[in-house]
Amino acid sequence: MNTVIKKKASIGNPWNTGQLILVPAGLWLIVFMVMPLLILLVYSLGSRDDLGQIVLGFNFDNYLRFFTGPYLKSLGRSLVLAAVTSGICLVLGTLFSLWLAFSVPKAKQNFFMTLMVAPLWTSFLLRIYAWMTILRPTGLLSETLHALGWAHPPVLLYTPWAVLLGMVYNYLPFMVLPLYASLEKLDVRLLEAAADLGATPWRAFLKVTLPLSSKGMVAGSIMVFVPALGDYVTPDLLGGAKTMFIGNLIQNQFLTVRDWAFGSAVSTILIVIVSFAIWLYLKYVEPDTAQAHL
Repeated sequence: MNTVIKKKASIGNPWNTGQLILVPAGLWLIVFMVMPLLILLVYSLGSRDDLGQIVLGFNFDNYLRFFTGPYLKSLGRSLVLAAVTSGICLVLGTLFSLWLAFSVPKAKQNFFMTLMVAPLWTSFLLRIYAWMTILRPTGLLSETLHALGWAHPPVLLYTPWAVLLGMVYNYLPFMVLPLYASLEKLDVRLLEAAADLGATPWRAFLKVTLPLSSKGMVAGSIMVFVPALGDYVTPDLLGGAKTMFIGNLIQNQFLTVRDWAFGSAVSTILIVIVSFAIWLYLKYVEPDTAQAHL
């Protein structure tokens, strides 16, 4: 009887053990996620004085400045670069994942996946400097092409192609991981049944493989698109800071121009775009999760 009473009391108590476990995580999210976002929003509604100090206020001049000035071009460039990077990673990641899931023995799949994610174990900045060493005029690529008989090999460093190459290289593992996880679970007997019914390999891919791996494709695209949209290190180093992207704009406002109000407004706009992309993922890839959040 006492046990039943204690169980009823624990059920009726809002601060039971299960909820108390969530308190540290909730405090962590409030302190390190919600509060910084609120500070960013408050700063974005302020202004900058002559000394570069933030002046709190309540106006939307910084947002109007962004949408009515030349800064929309930087956002457009970032969206195009992130979309192209996601598309290339999707194609390469799909080809690699298909080969790994269906052509490589199970015993060797972990080895190749380790090779794919091994660059992530090193510093992001170190990988960028490595590509700068390869792509420079006297680098490994130019010297190899020259040794093969190319008298004047092209210089890729500080060009848009170098930026795109660095973006694809850095974010390709984020596409492969969810894609491979989806394809690994695919029942091969479905493909065999499609072949028995007369489907060509391409038709079997469109009718069987593609629908069953679509969640992994969308998840990988979001995982690549979101960080690629705000990346400023890769365009700055491999592109020679010749083109202004949204990440470079935010960096300059905070570290160079010291216009924290405008930088906060641009950061808030970027956060809204990223949140919209995540909302699309929750709505179309994880409908149950999306309904739970709504």
